[in-house]
Amino acid sequence: MSRQGVLASATVLLLTVTLSWFPPCVAADEAIVARVEALDAGFPVKVLGDPLLARHALSSFYGARGYKPAWTDPEQRRQLIDAVEHASSDGLNPGDYHGAILSELALRRIDQLSEDLRADLDLLFSDAFLMLGSHLLEGKVNPQNIHTEWTANRRQRKMELVLAEALNGADIRSSLDTLRPSHEAYRKLVEARQRITRLLGQPWLPLAASPSIRPGDRDSRLPEIRQRMAALGDLPASFTINGQDGDPQFYDAGLESPVSAFQARHGLEPDGIIGRKTLGALNMMPVERVRQIDAALERWRWLPESLGRRFVIVNIAGFELKMIENGEEVLRKRVIVGRPFRQTPVFSDRIRYLVFNPTWTVPRKLMIEDQLPLIVRDPDYLDRLNISVYKGWGANRTRIDPETVDWASLSADNFPYQFVQEPGLQNALGQVKFMFPNEYDVYLHDTPGQGLFSRASRSFSSGCIRVEQPFDLAAHLLSQNPDWSRAKINDVLATSRPVTAVLPEPVPVYIQYWTAWVDDNGQLQLRNDIYNRDSRLISRLRETPTGDSYRPTPVAESVSRPGRILQRLTIPGSH
Repeated sequence: MSRQGVLASATVLLLTVTLSWFPPCVAADEAIVARVEALDAGFPVKVLGDPLLARHALSSFYGARGYKPAWTDPEQRRQLIDAVEHASSDGLNPGDYHGAILSELALRRIDQLSEDLRADLDLLFSDAFLMLGSHLLEGKVNPQNIHTEWTANRRQRKMELVLAEALNGADIRSSLDTLRPSHEAYRKLVEARQRITRLLGQPWLPLAASPSIRPGDRDSRLPEIRQRMAALGDLPASFTINGQDGDPQFYDAGLESPVSAFQARHGLEPDGIIGRKTLGALNMMPVERVRQIDAALERWRWLPESLGRRFVIVNIAGFELKMIENGEEVLRKRVIVGRPFRQTPVFSDRIRYLVFNPTWTVPRKLMIEDQLPLIVRDPDYLDRLNISVYKGWGANRTRIDPETVDWASLSADNFPYQFVQEPGLQNALGQVKFMFPNEYDVYLHDTPGQGLFSRASRSFSSGCIRVEQPFDLAAHLLSQNPDWSRAKINDVLATSRPVTAVLPEPVPVYIQYWTAWVDDNGQLQLRNDIYNRDSRLISRLRETPTGDSYRPTPVAESVSRPGRILQRLTIPGSH
């Protein structure tokens, strides 16, 4: 018997075992009815070992078309197979969309397949489209399972309608393309991923982490460092790998600038010294870089299709804020974010108003954990920082002389006070805060500690986001309010009294977490996973999906569908 004959016989045998409750030789549409009934009843319907995952969408899709086969056009099948095979370009796993089975069987002539197998493959094609389309549209991983504080308006569409429109339009590839995020940042990441994947499989032996290599040094690791930087695109094509003087082990002046640029795009101090952190970045395997990109692509899929005409976006891991108007970047500032044990949350909201010369009501946790020990050690702490002490809350609170309080006797269970720092240059919020009231009590604000912005890594806050040169952001946000000019802002600041400025139209703010992105020069930027969020997301991306309502049920008493009754179906292997 030929190889094709053996494969066909094995296929029929396996399907007979897996789907043994289906009667043989039923018409294709009747077989589809039976399979959809099994899905509706909660049975784990499988085709050659792969479960059908989009259970509800499959039922809705085939119900709307009278349970007729959908994938009768060979060109449409070919386009879907091609899209599944290239799902990895978006950081997705083709195996999640039945890639192996479709590639092996679906391009064979329909008349070579049994009627049961035709029905199975039809559902498998539909399932592959529905799952791939939904993952491109909204992401594979539910963001709330990764970031419990995550909120945003995710892109949503009824995928069964998308599939019907795609089949009617006869262009499967274009239909799937429209589901991808349209943001340019997403497209650039896909292109960067393609460049990095060319390095997969190349030797990438670890470089010793010490000693450091400084300009003018000779070191046996330098030839490999040059080769590695050239492979990553950090040395120009015209650069001689052997160095300017022909000695590949000498750290010459021509290498110093590329090393500094490499450090900068990895979020390191660009000092030109090849130290432990720089060697760690050079040792990062290509597959690790690909996974960082995959995590970033998934996070883009979580965002709305349109971020708005004017919006502010903060990248926590990149320590950076941008303001975008009509697709153009009008402002970019460095920011300071929460420390690893007081992480800045990932969420979206709208900036509604600004407060100049703000007071700062200290959160209870900070009063007890941070400030109480300082007060006990330094009795002048409150006076020096212009912090008032109140007993009680709201309209009934009363101001207390701090010298009358036995601070050493207080604890988390006995702390009836509230701290309010008055306006001034020492105020922890600086001279302006940008308000978008939220359940996390997190917002953007100024800071008296401007010197920290010169650091490459800037996770120093208690969760809020400190903005470098915040009055530039204030001026942009208030630019559409004729009552507020830069001169008026300066006049208000001089009064040292709290003043609120309401925005004519709230401005969306997206506080996100990307450790990989492509900058305006086309360079892939990578950052440390300061909150260890990438590792959790990457792990979930690599898991096999379980479907939208996958609940194995060994026995169904009866399931009705026009023209058929299934009674007490027993599914092999489901007990």
